[in-house]
Amino acid sequence: MERLQKVIANSGITSRRKAEVMIQEGRVKVNGIKVKELGVKVSTKDKVEVDDILISKKDHVYFLLNKPRGVISSVEDDKKRKTVVDLIETETRIYPVGRLDYDTTGAILLTNDGTFANIIMHPQYEIDKVYIAKIRGLIKGDSIKKLKEGMIVEGRKMQASKVKLRKSDATTNTSIVELTIHEGHNHQVKNMFAAVGYEVLKLKRKRIGIFTIDNLKSGEYRRLTPKEVQIIYSLEKR
Repeated sequence: MERLQKVIANSGITSRRKAEVMIQEGRVKVNGIKVKELGVKVSTKDKVEVDDILISKKDHVYFLLNKPRGVISSVEDDKKRKTVVDLIETETRIYPVGRLDYDTTGAILLTNDGTFANIIMHPQYEIDKVYIAKIRGLIKGDSIKKLKEGMIVEGRKMQASKVKLRKSDATTNTSIVELTIHEGHNHQVKNMFAAVGYEVLKLKRKRIGIFTIDNLKSGEYRRLTPKEVQIIYSLEKR
């Protein structure tokens, strides 16, 4: 037996949080009966419908992609630009976990498992998202301190758990900085550097938790192993 909102999320149609809203809005039926209360549990024998459409239990798939520059982190794009989903050869409907900007490269996960995606994205699980940023200017110690202490950007607290200066080049007036965050707000890394007075020239995400792109060329991807998926699920039980 599993909670109804988890079953809906695992079907790949939405997140668990949105599934809870859909239940409360009366958009979900179990065995033909409308359910509006959270906490209901169902089995594999129960028929679950969302907006009168029967959902099916899917086999979950998981991919790690080294996203190239100029690719959209979306399922589809109204401007007909290439998306991360276009780069994965699978007949299963998948979606990206979080996003990377159009001009940002590096690690991105794709799946049809809503619970897995939620664990990766939710700050409470403190999964590292490690970025390498090339910025304009020679970054100073007080700026690094501010990135670590955190700041309010667009009404949200944004903070780096780790900041490491990897290189400064006075000739080109640039710095290479490694930044680790746990959140995943839109343009977060770029906005954080902008808040301390630096423009990001290049940005790459090199790691998401245990997943690195060290052995993946730009545009390449691989399936996650069952052991890797289990490691992520073990975080939910803490």
